[in-house]
Amino acid sequence: MNDNTICRILGTRYPLIQAPMNWINNAEMVAAVSNAGALGVLGPNAGPKEIDGRRIPTEERISIELSRVRRLTSAPVGINIFSAHDDGTRAYAMKTISAAKANDVNVYCLVGTFDDVIYKAIKAAGGIIVHRELNPTAESARVAEDNGADIIVATGIDEGGMIPAGCMGTFTIVPEIVDAVKSVPVMAAGGINDIRGVRAAFALGAQGVYVGTRFITSAECPAAQIVKDMIVAGSGNEIVAVAPNERSLPTPAAIDYNRRLLAGESAETLHKEIMEKGGLGPAMLHGDVTNGIVSVNTGISTIRTIKPVAEIVEELMADFKN
Repeated sequence: MNDNTICRILGTRYPLIQAPMNWINNAEMVAAVSNAGALGVLGPNAGPKEIDGRRIPTEERISIELSRVRRLTSAPVGINIFSAHDDGTRAYAMKTISAAKANDVNVYCLVGTFDDVIYKAIKAAGGIIVHRELNPTAESARVAEDNGADIIVATGIDEGGMIPAGCMGTFTIVPEIVDAVKSVPVMAAGGINDIRGVRAAFALGAQGVYVGTRFITSAECPAAQIVKDMIVAGSGNEIVAVAPNERSLPTPAAIDYNRRLLAGESAETLHKEIMEKGGLGPAMLHGDVTNGIVSVNTGISTIRTIKPVAEIVEELMADFKN
């Protein structure tokens, strides 16, 4: 392990966290990332949805998939938790914390907003909090720091997935968050796919990087092969908005959502329809690129190969090899 602050906090060799990526995630990929020296993070919809014909509830699926992760690696691993001020979200978080403790996982990658109940539960469990605000601001970073966040992620609109509100890209949000906090290390997220992005993040004051899209094109990622091929062949110039906070490569469905968005259809209606049709699952996991969307960061022009996770980690972390 090097002397990087984030490495010391996480117990990893490299200051790199693999974003949970919701559906596009499983035990094999998470373990591969952790075994390569970074932090693999299990997403909330990772793993099989049915076993022997029985539909598996989400909380049970997390326990099953965490136990599979632990059979594949003894290295540090993280778990994703959505953080919000409502009883349903809190109840799900408590089940996730319980499953994590049972499988020797103590890094919690929170996404959403600060919630005192969830923070206290994680701290009571001896957990490490990686806080990623959906809409990061200097004020929200200070709130997270004051309440015990161990690491703060500054996400720019360059990212894939749910895009922050506003217009701040990675190059602008990272130094703002770095300057806002006193003692908590900051990780950069959004559009980081190669060593150049990593170096830029560190030049802006980040002490680590939080990467999702690049791992979709790993050999271990369960994403559909057609989606991996689309990313490798694609360009950020092709990406279209399917809702104000969601983008996609130009699948037929995405082009239709974009048309309706530009015609003035409400963001709520479009997002609800995308979610009712399975979100990222249909296209990105099952390969139905006609009816689904493919969410990626805006820097995919720098992704031109499908490689094993270990090679991707080594390339991103070339400056940190001992």
